[in-house]
Amino acid sequence: MIFADKLIHLRKKAGWSQEELAERMDVTRQSVSKWEGAQSVPDLEKIIRLSELFHVSTDYLLKDYIEESNCQQNHEQVSLKRITIEEAQAFLSSKAITSKSIAVATFLCILSPICLLLLGAMSEDTNFHLSENAAGGIGMIILLVLIAIAVAIFIASGRKSAAYEYLEKEIFEVNPDVKEMVSERKMQYSKTYTRNTIIGTTLCIIALIPLFGGSVLNEEHTLFLTSMLALSFVLAGIGVIFLIISGIIWSSFQKLLQEGEYTKKKKQNQSKTNAIATAYWLIVTAIFLLYTLTTNHWGNSWIIWVIAGVIFPIVAMIANLTESKNK
Repeated sequence: MIFADKLIHLRKKAGWSQEELAERMDVTRQSVSKWEGAQSVPDLEKIIRLSELFHVSTDYLLKDYIEESNCQQNHEQVSLKRITIEEAQAFLSSKAITSKSIAVATFLCILSPICLLLLGAMSEDTNFHLSENAAGGIGMIILLVLIAIAVAIFIASGRKSAAYEYLEKEIFEVNPDVKEMVSERKMQYSKTYTRNTIIGTTLCIIALIPLFGGSVLNEEHTLFLTSMLALSFVLAGIGVIFLIISGIIWSSFQKLLQEGEYTKKKKQNQSKTNAIATAYWLIVTAIFLLYTLTTNHWGNSWIIWVIAGVIFPIVAMIANLTESKNK
């Protein structure tokens, strides 16, 4: 039996399509098709990877006269973790709960500077007998309390999801009944996901209207302008709630089905992507704190996060292209 026939036999025995084998090998489906059609032979590195995937020796793959029964005597059968329907249902239920918690925590973070901004504007208005120091002190206390509550919620949500981290990082197999159940629930949720995405995106765009509208209606009244800015924060926060809840629930389906950002190929590159993302947002946070603390321009510094959010996909794309080129 030649290499091409052996590869077809092993792939079908494992129950994989050419696309699935290509994902595991980090090659194109066309490459697998050429291997199985005896049009080309993989290099030594790929041969070793194939032997590890199918738990056979490289000699079996390369030498026509060696049979599979002989080559597997000294190879221990290793199977990927299989997700049961109970595990899948528990994971989806957990994500449905934590999505709301994370959305609320994010909303608190967005609202946290509002009191500081409003009190600062009130201290400049002669109708309010509030000193600048008192306004700044009270505003910072409220800001820190809201941030502390949000961080506590983030930590608690992370603890609840810790048991399912392997779904994001590891390659696993899904039982047919699990795949059918998850696919059906994903299809049922698709309309809700689309609706919430539209509502969330629309609210985030509309959130800019009070900010710019306030400057047109009353350019000199600081408290009025600050109130409009606060309204912009609230609208954006509500929009983010819709986006986060629907996004987390949708990604939970993708994780179980290993689709989108959670394909087997992307999981293999995830560690580098996570490192880049962590470093990027740490730098953005440092820039935000440096600017706001040195200039005290809390009303303008929010734009840093908007710019960072727009630039981040470009940074991620460049990182992925660089990784692909290196391979």
